[in-house]
Amino acid sequence: MTEDTVTRTVTTHIVGAGEDAITYDIHGDLADATVERPALFLFAGPMDASGLALLAARITDRPVVTYDPRGAGRNPVGTADITPEQHAADLHRVIAALDVGPVDAFGTSGGAVHLLALAAAHPEDVRVAVAHEPPLAEHLPDRDAVLAVIADMKRTYAEQGDGAAMAKFIAFVMFDGPVTDGYLDGPAPDPAMFGLSTEDDGDRTNPLMRNMPATIAYRIDIDALRARGERLVLAVGVESGDALAARGGRSVAAAVGVPVTDFPSHHAGFTDQPGYPGDPAGFAARLHEVLG
Repeated sequence: MTEDTVTRTVTTHIVGAGEDAITYDIHGDLADATVERPALFLFAGPMDASGLALLAARITDRPVVTYDPRGAGRNPVGTADITPEQHAADLHRVIAALDVGPVDAFGTSGGAVHLLALAAAHPEDVRVAVAHEPPLAEHLPDRDAVLAVIADMKRTYAEQGDGAAMAKFIAFVMFDGPVTDGYLDGPAPDPAMFGLSTEDDGDRTNPLMRNMPATIAYRIDIDALRARGERLVLAVGVESGDALAARGGRSVAAAVGVPVTDFPSHHAGFTDQPGYPGDPAGFAARLHEVLG
């Protein structure tokens, strides 16, 4: 692996059918995977495969797999809630379809939660699991306040639609530090401040909201994760401060009894967005180092 990007053949595949159809991409040739350098599965949640493109292009020593989580990207849309257990089952199906044995896996944000669920349910699927900033509330001292904010967000989505709910989500993920009981007492953020519509178009297929509250409220299997030992890595960005996902990552590490592993940049440091620059090259180098 180097800091340079590499252009490889990318093939697209689908496992399952109907509402259970999951789209995934193979970057490179799976035949190049070895026991020492297995295929690397990169995923987020609900961000689809396109968000991992910069990182995937910097992994040059092995084949890479990316995918669109259930309800997102090229997959069928819907309105029903989605759970981490469903995502773990989807990841398991993709890994089985690859038919190359255990993979290394990097899951970020909601994808980190889904990776923790996969590692507990199907430990044979993953050699090294790198969970980057899972936004979990269970082991935080302000758990109840966090879940109250998420419940309010979910009600807003049901009653007022996407713009009003996403404005609350954006304001919340920008919040740094423990959530107080009075967090919801202030005025709701104006969707227009974030370039969002103030009108409700009636659509309820937003994959982010479909993953709420299950992803934030997920309870890890501590014993199963402890059994992984050094094969479980809890990663947090050095620029992430005390945002929910960073605090969640640290709290899971403490609960399982593993150290927190520093990664470059912030929550989305593996990509490079206008006005929110990350460090994809540094991120890829650190991931390579952690995978050994």
